[in-house]
Amino acid sequence: MEQYTQMALDILLQYGPTLVMALLTLVIGLWIINMMVKGIFKVMEKRNVDESLRPFLKSLLSTLLKIMLVISVITMLGIEMTSFIAILGAAGLAVGMALSGTLQNFAGGVMILLFKPFKVGDVLEAQGYTGSVKEIQIFNTIMKTPDNKTIIIPNGGLSTGSMVNYSTEPTRRVDITFGIGYDDDFRKAKEILSRVIAEDERVLKDPEPFVAVTALADNSVNIVVKTWVNSADYWAVYHDMHEKVKLAFDQEGISFPFPQTDVHLYKQDA
Repeated sequence: MEQYTQMALDILLQYGPTLVMALLTLVIGLWIINMMVKGIFKVMEKRNVDESLRPFLKSLLSTLLKIMLVISVITMLGIEMTSFIAILGAAGLAVGMALSGTLQNFAGGVMILLFKPFKVGDVLEAQGYTGSVKEIQIFNTIMKTPDNKTIIIPNGGLSTGSMVNYSTEPTRRVDITFGIGYDDDFRKAKEILSRVIAEDERVLKDPEPFVAVTALADNSVNIVVKTWVNSADYWAVYHDMHEKVKLAFDQEGISFPFPQTDVHLYKQDA
């Protein structure tokens, strides 16, 4: 027992200080990295760095600094970095093959931030979802739907797939189709629609609003209304137009036909 105890003491005296220093370096280094990242993030906010770029740079910088810290701690423990790098390279290859999708998402995040097809605050329709962009991270893009759901979309598919950006242009066109009965006065209906459009100050005068018959359907005469509005007013005008036209048609005696089927009975003599 005395021999084993002495060996343990010798090992503790030989490697103990180094191990303690490595642990202190790791703990203090992580604290310093967190403080540095927070400080750099505040500097980016003061200098108005693009909001889409801030979280990405923050995550990337934090990851690189932590990798450098771990390598420094391993060096302090006396581990040969040459063999360690060889092992790390082989492990990296295996992990890279296993995480090919994750690497694709990383590349997609870089492409998004370089070419900027969208930015924080834009309203997108992509990957089957519609919402406003809240944050662009290294691997994912965070979106909020109109009913306040959080959608996390991988950057790989987002950078290579199709998308619709509703915030690119300052104006949008509101297209609405109204159906009236075949017995109703088309000229009167068109006059009512033009009046409702003219009374709405949110509708732009240029381009000029367009009202015309778009189809002679099975049960109705369909009239299309096309008006241009500021992008921020799109949904408000869309919903208000339906309500105002319904009230105006009811007041003026214009009907909204519904699908119906005529059944004819023929009597045959036996």
